[in-house]
Amino acid sequence: MSRTRSLTAMAVSASTVAAVLLLPSAHATVSTDVVVNEVYGGGGNSGATLKNDFIELRNDGSAAVSLASWSVQYISAAPGATTTWQVTNLTGSIAPGATYLIGEAAGTGGTADLPTPDATGAINLSGTAGTVALVTSQTALTCKTAADCAADASIKDLVGYGTAVIHEGSADAPAASNTTSVARDASGTDTDQNGADFTAGAPTPTPGGSGTGGGSTPGPLRIHDITGTTWISPLNGQSVSNVPGIVTAVRTSGTKGFWVQDPNPDANPATSEGIFVYTSSAPTVAAGDSVLVSGKVQNYYPLASGDTTATTSNLSVTEIGTATVTKLSSGNPLPAPIVLNASDVPATYAPDLGGANIESTPITPTRSVLDYYRSIEGMRAEVDDVRVIGPSDKYGEQYVTVKPTEAATYRGGSELLGENQTPSGRLEIVPADGSNPQVTVGDTFGGATVGPIDYSQYGGFLLAAATLGAVQHGNLAPVVATPASAKQLSIATYNVENLAPSDPDTKYQALAAGVVKNLAQPDIISLEEIQDNSGATDDGTVAADQTIGKLTAAIVAAGGPQYSYREIDPANDQDGGQPGGNIRTVFLYNPARVSFVDSGAATVNRTTTSTQVVTKHGEPALTLSPGRIDPANPVWNSSRKPLVGQFRFRNQDVFVIANHLDAKLGDQNQDGRFQFPAQSSALQRAGQAQVEHDFIQKLLDVDKHADIVSLGDLNDYQFSPALNSLRTGTSDGTGPSILTDLISTLPVNQQYTYDYEGVSEVLDHILVSKGIKDYSYQVVHVNSEFANQTSDHDPQVVEFKP
Repeated sequence: MSRTRSLTAMAVSASTVAAVLLLPSAHATVSTDVVVNEVYGGGGNSGATLKNDFIELRNDGSAAVSLASWSVQYISAAPGATTTWQVTNLTGSIAPGATYLIGEAAGTGGTADLPTPDATGAINLSGTAGTVALVTSQTALTCKTAADCAADASIKDLVGYGTAVIHEGSADAPAASNTTSVARDASGTDTDQNGADFTAGAPTPTPGGSGTGGGSTPGPLRIHDITGTTWISPLNGQSVSNVPGIVTAVRTSGTKGFWVQDPNPDANPATSEGIFVYTSSAPTVAAGDSVLVSGKVQNYYPLASGDTTATTSNLSVTEIGTATVTKLSSGNPLPAPIVLNASDVPATYAPDLGGANIESTPITPTRSVLDYYRSIEGMRAEVDDVRVIGPSDKYGEQYVTVKPTEAATYRGGSELLGENQTPSGRLEIVPADGSNPQVTVGDTFGGATVGPIDYSQYGGFLLAAATLGAVQHGNLAPVVATPASAKQLSIATYNVENLAPSDPDTKYQALAAGVVKNLAQPDIISLEEIQDNSGATDDGTVAADQTIGKLTAAIVAAGGPQYSYREIDPANDQDGGQPGGNIRTVFLYNPARVSFVDSGAATVNRTTTSTQVVTKHGEPALTLSPGRIDPANPVWNSSRKPLVGQFRFRNQDVFVIANHLDAKLGDQNQDGRFQFPAQSSALQRAGQAQVEHDFIQKLLDVDKHADIVSLGDLNDYQFSPALNSLRTGTSDGTGPSILTDLISTLPVNQQYTYDYEGVSEVLDHILVSKGIKDYSYQVVHVNSEFANQTSDHDPQVVEFKP
């Protein structure tokens, strides 16, 4: 059908317009074959019966018309500069006199499914006004006016309804509603006048198969041809037609779509037989449907904030997007799942490629866990009676191990024992239906957990559980520290995770209970991530007295002492963390047990002025207490500066340094394509640790037996260059050690303070000088292993006689 410009877009005189409006479009040629026959956008809306939107085509010609390279497209009634056409690709053909049904997005309401469609898309049509185009290509249109669309030869037919700017002829088709569609008459009359050709009425979708849809014949490609033996599909960016398979699971939340698997695999262990089909809206297929899928192959990179496809360290997921689906039958048996046993999963989590991109290497399933799961990505897998090693988060994500004895912690987790030694049995579990099982470390999923293998940027490969094993709770108990004796000084560290006055009272109450009961009321507490009085609001506020006061009051209410505090406000937005939050370290201390030695003039700007080590009466002292260590040094850029204070307990001086070193933000993904991953943040932490080491050495130069405690969230492992630098002054740890990292004195299976995506690891530390020998040290596990967390870190406490 040749098309002419809409009269609304023509530059003509008023008299000409008046005359033409009485006549059909002067240059219109009515269609002799395929037209848009009916449009309905109210599916699933309030009052609707049908659950889905739909578009129906009709062939008024005398011969079948192939739709193999065609599409239907939609744009809103009043498109703006950034508005784009949405596309649903078509397949198959439409017989003379037949209709062709295209199911589109579903709403949350409605009671009736569409008849089986010939094609399925994910366009969310307006229920009242918009424009639908039938296009002889599968490239998104760019026209935004009636005139420009009339000039586009790829547009076969077009319907503007309601108040659409883009329409055929002098007026739109009538407005639709949640209970009405717009449709041509029984003869399919087309005069290129939307206002005359369409009327509003009850939606009447014709069952699929009236057209030939995608056809019932599989195309030449199978899923393993698409996934291939390489990390990037050999067909990436290409269109595929009628790829056969069985629907194994659907995902109705998050990235919506479904998985399809070929029940007839090839003999190559590197090629997966499963693939994800992206639909953007809730899929209309069900597990057990035999389908033919057509669409564009794409390697989709799940991107973290700030990433681009070029820079992300994530692996990609091979999927079929812009998909149309032909359902051949229902109720088919699903392909048997691959049972993941400890002996089948490689012992190496990721290969050491010297930082190179794993995507440049062939998939080798026996080489590493990453290779193995990529070789079965999209396929059904099963784990049986697995133990939880990472608790449920608010998104319903949790981690299990398929190797129950591997690097096991004493409380049921799975521990990081060295750099780039991610436990190979670790696997994320996410219920495909979006539910949250609320599990804690040591719980188990009894029986079979089954679903396709997928990939997440937050935790590597996952099993999208269509069937979740029965939760069996292990009733893991929080740790309670042994109280210090009257002659022992107790010092703790606790990262309280962006604590702000706006946080609910329940958080303050839980933190207070942890201090009073689980930490046994330490004499001194180093707090990390105390936010300013306005929290994350970036309004220039830097004072944190309200945050601290609310916490100390909660501790008193929980039966604890009235703690005093010392801190130094940071310069606004200069210490990193949540923008506007101005997180800092803070000392709480019990004045009934310990005193703080204040030094330095009150007029000194302690935010920018460094404290220095001096000698008083032959003993070390500080020019500023509380003070900051070398705050102008570039190693502290966009990071917290260490807070140092001099305390006195039973007439003995103790120097305490509260830390929160640079975070691991910006480091490459442990589960990603660059192996081993680059840790761009490690250099800054090592530099920070070196500056602090040199400061501590000055205290020891005055008194080699000085009691010094350096503690806090150091954001690094006990075997890292940063901890080596802090202890020895050398990043390789070969220098003489001036501090003992207490986490390393525990049994190996107790060396962790944090659970990061199912890996029990060390981020928080207490280090003591060599003069402190008779000590008791405990990590107090109250948060990181539990689904119900007050903070993401566990506190720890040391007790000793100065």
